[in-house]
Amino acid sequence: MAKSGEGAAKARRHKRDSDNRQSSIDNPQSLRALVAGGAGFIGSHLCDHLLEHDFEVLSLDNLVTGSRRNIRHLLSRPGFRFQRGDVTRPLRVPGRVDVVFNLASPASPKDYLALPLETLAVGSTGTRNLLEFALRKKAVFVQASTSEVYGDPLLHPQTESYWGNVNPVGPRSVYDEAKRFSETLVMAYHRKHGLATRIARIFNTYGPRMKLDDGRIVPTLVDQALNGKPLTVFGNGRQTRSFCYVSDMVEGLYRLSSCTDPMPVNIGNPREFTVLRFARIVKKLTGSRSPLRFEPLPEDDPKRRRPDITRASRLLRWQPRVELEQGLKLTIDSFRSKSCTVRQGPLRPT
Repeated sequence: MAKSGEGAAKARRHKRDSDNRQSSIDNPQSLRALVAGGAGFIGSHLCDHLLEHDFEVLSLDNLVTGSRRNIRHLLSRPGFRFQRGDVTRPLRVPGRVDVVFNLASPASPKDYLALPLETLAVGSTGTRNLLEFALRKKAVFVQASTSEVYGDPLLHPQTESYWGNVNPVGPRSVYDEAKRFSETLVMAYHRKHGLATRIARIFNTYGPRMKLDDGRIVPTLVDQALNGKPLTVFGNGRQTRSFCYVSDMVEGLYRLSSCTDPMPVNIGNPREFTVLRFARIVKKLTGSRSPLRFEPLPEDDPKRRRPDITRASRLLRWQPRVELEQGLKLTIDSFRSKSCTVRQGPLRPT
């Protein structure tokens, strides 16, 4: 009983320290953030956003799926530093860190299917190393999870209370289960150690700096349209997706870091499109005359995907602002110019 009491007291002390750190995040003055996966698509935009809000930013990335090109415009900026490193190994970062954002993971089907063991390792060992790091630094910890934890959902739209419909042994399971396990780890550290933790369930996000060949629907269809190739539509095209522009996504993640609720929060755009309609929008905006080419559905491909963002609206006072056609025009322009990863700063909707 004595050991149990000591553990509870330690958790209470750590929670007080985290609460003090939380109050400083609510009023940022030269706060320091570590962004794991900070050279990736969303991670690099998050670095931009934090710097605009007067954070010092350390971007940590092993560059397996991220790219130095995504942060090239930041390398000479005061307050920004890039460190090449692997979160599955112990972290050595001197000095104070106020908030840790964990976006370290392959995220596209093409990447996580090619890197199955690495994906599982970063979701387990990598997440635990970052949690231990946040615990030592008394930092707020923000976990970037995914709508893939819902699998092929039987509930629509998906609320955070839904436990999902996931195939634990299918080809997509290396990513789905890695993210589900990482959520479990985060909650265990919150409950046992009183660590200030947040969990974002990220739905489909798009924008500049996506890799054209990463296999996801937006870059695939845009790339095909711009190059006069047939646009690939899987199944009959009636399956649905929702699309959140990256500037809306990083604003949601930023606001989540200041929230005190440790339970998962969906961040995404609730406007739903069939894949077939989306492909036709891409054709219109690119001026492409390419035909549509229908292919069989991949295994375990979700039929419907749409977030319920009631919690995000209430807790974060957050709503997506960028309409699909507006965000797609910016994305298409970045792909056309082939400079989406080397622009001097992020593309912003006007």
